[in-house]
Amino acid sequence: MTMLTLGNGQARRIFLDRHRLSDPPVGEARGAALHGLIHDLGFVQLDSINTVARAHDLILFSRRQRYRPKALKNLYERDRALFEHWTHDAAVIPMDFYPQWNLRRQRDAEKLRARWRNWRRDGFEKRFQNVLEQIAAEGPLCSSDVGKDETRGSGGWWDWHPSKTALEYLWRSGALCVVGRDGFKKRYDLTERVIEQHLHDPANCPDVAATIDWCCDQALARLGFATHTEIAAFWDHVTPAEARDWCAEALAAGALEQVQVTGADGSVKLAYARPGLDQDPAGDKEPTSRLRVLSPFDPALRDRNRAERLFGFNYRIEVFVPEAKRTFGYYVFPILEGDRIVGRVDMKAFRDEDVLRVRALWPEGRTRWGSGRQRAFDAELEKLCKLAGVSEVAFEDGWLRPSAQNYL
Repeated sequence: MTMLTLGNGQARRIFLDRHRLSDPPVGEARGAALHGLIHDLGFVQLDSINTVARAHDLILFSRRQRYRPKALKNLYERDRALFEHWTHDAAVIPMDFYPQWNLRRQRDAEKLRARWRNWRRDGFEKRFQNVLEQIAAEGPLCSSDVGKDETRGSGGWWDWHPSKTALEYLWRSGALCVVGRDGFKKRYDLTERVIEQHLHDPANCPDVAATIDWCCDQALARLGFATHTEIAAFWDHVTPAEARDWCAEALAAGALEQVQVTGADGSVKLAYARPGLDQDPAGDKEPTSRLRVLSPFDPALRDRNRAERLFGFNYRIEVFVPEAKRTFGYYVFPILEGDRIVGRVDMKAFRDEDVLRVRALWPEGRTRWGSGRQRAFDAELEKLCKLAGVSEVAFEDGWLRPSAQNYL
């Protein structure tokens, strides 16, 4: 049989459809509708940086522009429809996925105990019982509520006191749950007081083989096509070797096929897909031309190498790069239009001044930033102001820069 080759445009359309970026960002954005969107995405990464809006809020806003942060807070903290744990980073995840995290909790328990001992997080294991008893007696607590007799530093990772480290370990390994945040400070409670028994009972959790099957199957469903390493990285539960073996078995059984995916530069790369991907209606569906700003942590762009291969978008976040060495800026937002990344923008909300300041915008490639695209961008910024909590937009002198490719 001739191997299916996806053209670059077809691949982009399928990929964006899977990430819910093909349709206009309209519709209900709270309650069951918001939960359905998060379920489709699989998870939403949490991040504290708030130059315009926090990453999780912008991820949801870019798909449903009626979204407001209170809707996620209600879904998570009031309705208990989501739980917080790790994928590649901290994330909120649909509660019905909780049993699938049992393997992650087991592996984290082993990995973190060894790692944190090696990193000289001395004494944290001796604090387990005290922390559990204090939460049992007092209810949900933050790290500032425990270990008050312990030496504290500036609050960074290397200054975690033993009880704070114990809290994190007990959460990651399953004895505790995070039930919400005060600002961005986590509140922890006993798992049995938060998660329904049938979800957290180890007897009801899938075994290793079933978890690997679920993780790989559900990752591929949300990616459309992927290499085994991309499948493994989606939830970050299973190892690349486990994902590779799963793909090999599914391929032999006819449940998967290999396809060639054409990159933005015309090169092709092998990937796995469900049979019949060439018949997927999303491959022929033109995405909305609505211009929208994406979070640097948007799930469609989180894998920087894949984003460059598929969209020709060379992007690295520079929050940890010294200012003098940054190419673009501290926190630069990609701009999506149709199935193309058409620019990147450095901007920040100054809430004390009630203004969103656009410092610089770099068009991508040969994109022309004409009056029509500027009107679309102005309309997007007007909507974004509502999420950012400001009412005006200001463009700094010299904000429109040459093509980003001149700087790469």
